[in-house]
Amino acid sequence: MRIALLLFVSVLCAWAQEPIPHQSTHLSLRNEVQIGIDKGLAWLQAHQNGNGSWSLEDYPALTALPLIAFMGEPSAKFRNEQPEFIKRSYQFLISSVQPDGGIYRKGLANYNTSLSLLALVAANDSKYQAIIRDARSFVIGQQAKGLANESMDGGFGYGPSGSGRQHPDMSNTVIALDALYHSRIAAGKELPNAKDLNWTAAIEFIQKCQNLPAYNKESWASDDAENIGGFVYFPGESMAGEMQLPDGRKVLRSYGSMSYAGLLSYIYADLKKDDPRVKAVVEWLQKHYALEENPGMGLDGLYYYYHMMAKALATYDVRELEAADGHRIDWPKELALKLIDLQKPDGSWTNESGRWMEKDPILVTSYAVLTLEIIYRAL
Repeated sequence: MRIALLLFVSVLCAWAQEPIPHQSTHLSLRNEVQIGIDKGLAWLQAHQNGNGSWSLEDYPALTALPLIAFMGEPSAKFRNEQPEFIKRSYQFLISSVQPDGGIYRKGLANYNTSLSLLALVAANDSKYQAIIRDARSFVIGQQAKGLANESMDGGFGYGPSGSGRQHPDMSNTVIALDALYHSRIAAGKELPNAKDLNWTAAIEFIQKCQNLPAYNKESWASDDAENIGGFVYFPGESMAGEMQLPDGRKVLRSYGSMSYAGLLSYIYADLKKDDPRVKAVVEWLQKHYALEENPGMGLDGLYYYYHMMAKALATYDVRELEAADGHRIDWPKELALKLIDLQKPDGSWTNESGRWMEKDPILVTSYAVLTLEIIYRAL
């Protein structure tokens, strides 16, 4: 059992009592963050579907994300005494459980199961233990092995149906690892007969998505100054495209959201801060720190990027980053102010770019609230 598990569960779901603020100078900002959380949750509650789901009913993940946000509200008021609308949402998730243990309806089985699993863990209720155990086993069974392209082994994709692309990627991998990591202990007890992942294979897949030739022997991996240490979407493919170096080589561009996903995945795999792979991605992230864009992607996936940033840095347990010019970055404060500024008067958020469904205010508001909840505990 990884010894930091309970710490990271508290980052995810805030089951402990409200912590003492880390810095008294941030008390005012912390109150503003709480207001932003409250407004976002109120908007989500007002836009729930009648059957307890949110957004598209075919994809339970879109219900799981708001549920995790409600369960993570700092005072735990929605978890301690679940109101009826929360109970309806959990009933909807339970109605999505399949005979194979997965929690999905219309494909994207791994993605939907992993996020639904996190929502069930967040409930901290022993009545879900059997469902959690079966869903966890289902996700473990989605780990790729024996593929024709060996570089894909060890990772996770969307699942066996509902996507035109079946092979693994870093986004689905970090979501699966997140769910597996936090579901090892459920409702305060170790799950009986809980299976574990092939973590060695997972690490091998993760490092094959990193621009770090010392560990990644894929022909595309580059050690050029702009990309070294960062991550791409899957071995041989970057959503940020490629760039040509002065010597004529074409290399895959590292980008922000996947680099934070890579850092978080390494942490879940129990790599330490002094591991060269971890140090390399942290150096890339510090060099490319930005809040106006998802580095390398512009506005595409911006709120997913914010969420990955907060979760990865909080789990990595770092309060400040060192920018490329040497100044110290108080990332919780800066990210909090950015999200507060972007929140609409009605309490919701949305992205100007519709890439990866980020014009869906349910999805984006969930990302934003989850990010603010992490920040609240870091201030």
